[in-house]
Amino acid sequence: MAQYFQIHPSNPQKRLIYQAVEILNKGGLITIPTDSSYAIACHLGDKRTLDAIRRIRQLSNRHNFTLVCKGLTQVSNFTKINNEAYRLIKSLTPGAFTFLLDATKEVPRRLQHPKKKTVGIRIPDNIVIQMIVEELAEPLFSSTLILPDQTEAETDPEEIRDKLEHELDLIIDCGIIESQETTVIDCCSDNKIEIIRQGIGIAPMLDK
Repeated sequence: MAQYFQIHPSNPQKRLIYQAVEILNKGGLITIPTDSSYAIACHLGDKRTLDAIRRIRQLSNRHNFTLVCKGLTQVSNFTKINNEAYRLIKSLTPGAFTFLLDATKEVPRRLQHPKKKTVGIRIPDNIVIQMIVEELAEPLFSSTLILPDQTEAETDPEEIRDKLEHELDLIIDCGIIESQETTVIDCCSDNKIEIIRQGIGIAPMLDK
């Protein structure tokens, strides 16, 4: 049964952040707040919890997963990022954007798109997840928490507990977060940088 942490959304309790990271380091599966919805997340190298995410969300092996990073240094370690993409990401983050980039060998193959060898990157504008990733000292593997019979992400941590308390190790409650789509920008090296899904993130320097 999942632990349940009520973390203040603007002044997070550090002891709860440390405990959340400890759960992650022990192979735990947790929910996290972002700037666009709740997501489900685990340690980058943990195959068991990755398989659990696939099962809970009923995802195929072609699903694009996301690494939540603290900043551009982590992004550069896990993706092949050119100068144009670097400048763009720097100007738009933290924020409600997902950037598609070519993955490096530091990204486990099972997390990459099977054909394109790409991975999504997020640097959300949410202090709770920023603190968790900073304390973890590496990116966090994540997927938006959309259950199989739903079209939008989960917004209410109490409802998440009702539905998934036996599937998760930790539910983080930062209040209700309105479900909104991130703006997805393709930054892969072989393609022109372009918006492939317009969400709440605004990138005025790119044509829509």
